[in-house]
Amino acid sequence: MSAELFQGSCHCGAVKFEVRTALNPATRCNCSLCRRRGALMSAPFEEQELRILSGEDALTLYQFNTRAARHFFCKHCGIYPFHQTRLIPKLWRVNIGCLDGVDSFSLEASVANGASLSVVEDA
Repeated sequence: MSAELFQGSCHCGAVKFEVRTALNPATRCNCSLCRRRGALMSAPFEEQELRILSGEDALTLYQFNTRAARHFFCKHCGIYPFHQTRLIPKLWRVNIGCLDGVDSFSLEASVANGASLSVVEDA
């Protein structure tokens, strides 16, 4: 699937963004964070394809394990809209569930073995 321009937001609407990305291959990850949040991630894209339209001040950063990946959450509603990846830090992924007009349940997804990259047991 080719990259398309999407509008998106967190649940409460404090964070609004647009992103140019492909939806496929959609991916889930089995690391401890992704298992708990259950998000479906877009194909990777470069940072310049993501533009925060409003609410940058509502974002909070969470890092764990090697602290290479940068996971962003809305500090009001707790939703994860996007993150910078661990393996290739110049690449980002967006939470497909945050994209307007996209049914994330209609997409097939592969599973990334993020758990194998952990340097901490069960992370």
